[in-house]
Amino acid sequence: MRSTTPASPSSPAGPPRRAVLHGTTAVAAVGALGLAGCADQLRTDDTGGDAGASAAPAASGEPTAEARTIKIGYVTPQTGPLAPFGEADSFVIEALTAYFAENGITTGAGVSQVEIIVKDTQSDSTVAGDAAADLILTDQVDLVLAGSTPDTVNPVADQCEANGVPCLSSLAPWQPFFFGRGGDPEAPFAWTYHFFWGLEDVIAVFLDMWDSVETNKVVGALWPNDPDGNAWGDPELGFLPPITERGYTLVDPGFYANGTQDFTAQISQFKEAGVEILVGVPIPPDFTTFWNQAGQQDFAPAIATVGKALLFPSSITAVGDRGDNLSSEVWWSPSHPFTSSLTGQTSAELAEAWTEATGAPWTQPIGFVHALFEVAVAAFAQTSGPDDKQGLVDAFAGLTVDTVVGTVDWTSGPVPNVAKTQLVGGQWRTGEADPELVIVSNAQATDIPTAGEVEELA
Repeated sequence: MRSTTPASPSSPAGPPRRAVLHGTTAVAAVGALGLAGCADQLRTDDTGGDAGASAAPAASGEPTAEARTIKIGYVTPQTGPLAPFGEADSFVIEALTAYFAENGITTGAGVSQVEIIVKDTQSDSTVAGDAAADLILTDQVDLVLAGSTPDTVNPVADQCEANGVPCLSSLAPWQPFFFGRGGDPEAPFAWTYHFFWGLEDVIAVFLDMWDSVETNKVVGALWPNDPDGNAWGDPELGFLPPITERGYTLVDPGFYANGTQDFTAQISQFKEAGVEILVGVPIPPDFTTFWNQAGQQDFAPAIATVGKALLFPSSITAVGDRGDNLSSEVWWSPSHPFTSSLTGQTSAELAEAWTEATGAPWTQPIGFVHALFEVAVAAFAQTSGPDDKQGLVDAFAGLTVDTVVGTVDWTSGPVPNVAKTQLVGGQWRTGEADPELVIVSNAQATDIPTAGEVEELA
C-alpha cells in the first residue's frame, strides 16, 4: 500500500508546489506520532526562510517554470535493534514534506515538486540493499539518501554505485563507508557521497575524556563482528595504535556476534586484566545485556565510553540508575551553534520542535537526518534539472554548505567522496527527569560549548 500526504494549495504567484511522503511504514510512523501540525513550528517564508547560498538557483536568473517532480528515496532502520537511529525520521520527513510543499526544490529547469519515498531496512543489511534496489529499479528515484550505521549505508551505497544513481549518506563513520567498501583515494566512487566524522575524531574525543579521569590506563574493548566493530577494532586503522601511543593498554577479547546473550567471557577477561576503562561500539540491546551482566559480576570500570549504543536516551533508561555518567560521542545537540539552511531553525529550535511534537527528549539523529535534505537541496540547486544525474554528483564533489550540523565541505577531504563533521564528547546524567546528555569534552570542536566536566562512574 502506498499513501500520500495532502498537498498544500498552490501559490497563485508561481507554479504548484507540493511534496508527497510514500511508504507504508513511514506514513504509519508519522500518524502514530501525531505530527501533522509540526510544520507550524518551522520558521519559513515563501522562499524557504534564510536559505543562504544552498538555496540559490543553479542557472543565471530566477527559474519560474515548473520542472518535473524530483523523487528522493530514503533508506532507514525504522524497526529492529537499530531502530533508535530511525526514531527521528518521521518527524523530520513530515516537517520537510511541509517545507517542500511550500518551496519545492529549485534547479536550473525551474521549481520541482518533491516526492519522498521511505524504505525500512528492518536493521538488516540485506534488506537495506534490496530496499535501495527497489527505489532505483521500481520507483526510479533521482537521489537515494541513507543513514544510520554502515549496516545501512554500505549496502545502499553499493547498490547506487552499481546502478549509476546518485547517493548521499551520513550517520556512519567515514572509514567504514569508504575503506569498508573498497574505496581507493586514487579512484573515487562515481555516484556515492558521504558526510560524518571519522575514527580519528572519536578516538581523540574518547582519549580526551579518559585523560580527565585517574585510572591505570587499561582499556577493555567490546567490538561486535559488524562493519562498525571491524573498523573500530582494526589492529592498524582502529583504536589500538593511537591509544597505545598515548600510554594506554588495550585488552581485546576478540569480536563477538551481534545478539550475544552471555558476556561472561569478556567480563572475566576484563576483571582479570584490571580493566578500568571500557570502550566499544555495540548495538543498543547488546550493551544493555552486557552492562546488566557486568553489574551482576562486579565489573565496575571508572569510565565507559561507548559508541552507537549510548547515543540515545532509551539506552540509558534501559539500564536504570547504572546509566549515570556513561559516556559517548556527541554528533549533534541543541547546544550546537548551527542553523538550518532550509528553515532557518537553530539546533535548539529544531530539538525543541521535536520535543513539543513528540513529548520525548531530543535525540542525535534529528540534526543529521535534517541535514541530509539540506545538502540534497544545495546540490540540486547546482544542476540543470531533475534529470541531471552527473550534475548532481559533480555538485556533491565540490559542495560546501552550512547546515544545522555545521559546515559540510567536500573540498577539504579527508578522501574523495567524504566530508567531515565536528565531534564532541558527552556524559549522561540521570535523575528524576529524562536522562540528559551533557557535553563534557570539546577539545576537537571548541565552538561547541561544554556544560559540565567528566565524572567517574559511581
